[in-house]
Amino acid sequence: MNSRNILELFEITNALLNGHFLLTSGRHSSQYFQCALVLQYPEYNKLICGLIADHFRNFEIDAVISPAIGGIVVGQEVARQLGKKSFFAEREEKILSLRRGFQIEEQKKYLVCEDVVTTGGSVFEVMNIIKNNGGIVAGVGYIVDRNNNKVNFGVPQFSTLQLEVVSYAPEDCLLCRQNIPIVKPGSRQDKL
Repeated sequence: MNSRNILELFEITNALLNGHFLLTSGRHSSQYFQCALVLQYPEYNKLICGLIADHFRNFEIDAVISPAIGGIVVGQEVARQLGKKSFFAEREEKILSLRRGFQIEEQKKYLVCEDVVTTGGSVFEVMNIIKNNGGIVAGVGYIVDRNNNKVNFGVPQFSTLQLEVVSYAPEDCLLCRQNIPIVKPGSRQDKL
């Protein structure tokens, strides 16, 4: 399976949306990758997440952690294929934190998994949770890299699909200037 095959899966499941979107990063874009629409099919989830699992298979990893909500399905499937436990960080008052009794263990190695990366904000937040609790970030695996390898997490990283998808700072958005209504399809329900 290669990037072209993955992009085709996004297209046939109507998971590649076109319009005017507010991304989780706060940036605006004419394209949105709704990974949940692809990952709802177990066979596609297994195939795509299998690429991440295969990449990190020979790494020392004690557990997989993901930012909620988008990364949960990715992290769970990667962990299943690696035979590791999986858990997630979730937002509480706009800050990612560990809840539900999840804990980072000192000196244990964690693979961070996410669905889509634009600026990497959520991944960096999870990495800080790991580091601040004495854990070690073993790597970062994600499905869609919207910035074609421009975000550097400072650890081994792997994405299954690398694209250069244009995004704009809100004040520079060409779509806003054309008065195209903006949509917020992601999991964060901040006000538009």
